[in-house]
Parts: sequence; C-alpha cells; structure tokens
Amino acid sequence: MNGVAIIVGTIIGSGIFIAPTGVFKYTESVGSSLLIWSACGILSTIGALCYAELGTSITRSGGDYAYLLVAFGPLVGFLRLWIALLIIRPTTQTIVALTFAQYAAKPFFEDCEPPDNAVKLLGAVCLCLLTAINCLSVKWAMKVQDIFTAGKLLALALIILAGVYQMATGQMENFENMWEGNYGIENIGFAFYSGLFAFGGWNYLNFVTEELQDPYKNLPRAIWIAMPLVTGIYVLVNLAYFAVVSKTEMLSSLAVAVTFGNRMFGSLAFMVPIFVALSTFGGVNGVLFTSARLFAT
Repeated sequence: MNGVAIIVGTIIGSGIFIAPTGVFKYTESVGSSLLIWSACGILSTIGALCYAELGTSITRSGGDYAYLLVAFGPLVGFLRLWIALLIIRPTTQTIVALTFAQYAAKPFFEDCEPPDNAVKLLGAVCLCLLTAINCLSVKWAMKVQDIFTAGKLLALALIILAGVYQMATGQMENFENMWEGNYGIENIGFAFYSGLFAFGGWNYLNFVTEELQDPYKNLPRAIWIAMPLVTGIYVLVNLAYFAVVSKTEMLSSLAVAVTFGNRMFGSLAFMVPIFVALSTFGGVNGVLFTSARLFAT
C-alpha cells in the first residue's frame, strides 16, 4: 500500500484543483472535457505500465537515470542525472511548495492576495521541514505520505459528494448541450496538455524500486490500483465542478476548487484552500522522497 500512496500522493497535487479550467477553456465542451480527462488517465496508465516493465526488468532505484544508464551508457545517464539535479527536481519542488504556501496563507487574507514574501517564506519552511523529515527517517517520511494521501482523498471525496448532491437536486444546467464546443486539433492538443499536467508523477514509484518488497509483483499491482483510482477520482471531481460552477465562472477561475467551495460550502469555504494546501504538501513530500533515491543511485 505504500507504493499506492507514493503514486497517488505524488500525482494528486495542485493539478486537479486548477487544471480543469485549462481543459474546459480549450474544448468549451463539458462532454469532451470529461472524455479528455479519461483519455489522459488511460495514456498515463499506459506510460506507467511501460515503466513497470522497465522496473521489473531493471530492478534498481533511480527511475529514468537507471534505465538510460543501462540502455545508452554512462554519458546519457550522467547528463540525465545532472539535468534532474539542477533543473527538473528543484523547479518542480519549488512550484508545488509555492502552491502549498499560496493556499495555506489564503484563509488569513480573505480580502486580498497573500503577500509575496509570506508565500515565499512559507514555501521555504515547507521544503526545509519535509527535507529534514526525509533525512531523519524513511519511516516518518512514509507516514507523512500515507497521512496526507488519505487526507487529499477525503477532500476530493467531499467535493464529489457535494457534486452528487447538487445533481440529485436537479442542478444540471451545465450538462445541457454538453457536446457543443471547439474540436480543433490545436485546441484538443492544448486541452490534453492541461489534463496530463494533473497526472504528472505516475513514474515516481520506479525511483524506489529497490525498497519495494517483491517489485516483480508489487510494482505492477500498485500501478493497477493507483492509476484507475486517480483517473476515476479526477473524472468524478470534474463532474462535481460542472454541477456547481457555471461555465463562465469555470473559464474565469484561477483555481476552480476555490470557486466551487465559495458556491457550495458558504461559511465553510475556507476549508477548500486548506484541502489544496494539504494536497500539495503531500505532493512535495512525494517528490522529495523519490528524488533522494534518484541522486543516491
């Protein structure tokens, strides 16, 4: 189950709370938006299964680096490792940590945006705290991952239930003419780009292959459990968004989950930014946990 927690906890970060706006912006269609979310999940699952094949053939931690090292030799592996060290992982962690800080600070600044310095400081504290936990104990790091993965699944379940309630009471305006939209190739491509952003992280379990018990069995199993779970949750969450948030609000919202909370939860709307913050906090921990295994190989 730790393998499932790593995949789910790393994939579900800030994407599902902000990316739906991008997908709908380019499709302008509720039906095609839901289809694209499903297709993005299928594509990500195929990619994850390809990595599972690599992970069971080359049973060492390091993910991309380990596979490039074996396939193309030390030079390509060396370049991939240093690009990850200097560019990919630091920028990924910084973006997610700043997203955490932005939403964690939001309830304290209801009438304005949180100050930039406060956001940057809180993001730095997040990175330092989780780095310290990962340095001190693998067990603590996995407990953090398990707890925050459970927390984000609970938050998304609440959003889904709220959407189901809204649809059960007959709020189905957004689903009228749901297939009318923009079907240009360029727009569909951009919509897929936005959707796939929310699925980033499906390959991260391969960075800790050596620490998995019986990776030949548990690596594919974790992927088969985690990827359909995430895809199903994403489609249901988008259904909930469309049941509550109008199309105009969807297009103008920077974070559709916050707009959803403001319309659905009233005085308890402050909980939604907290849910997003918890989700991104767990995402930062997942990236840090797997990054350490990449650079240790």
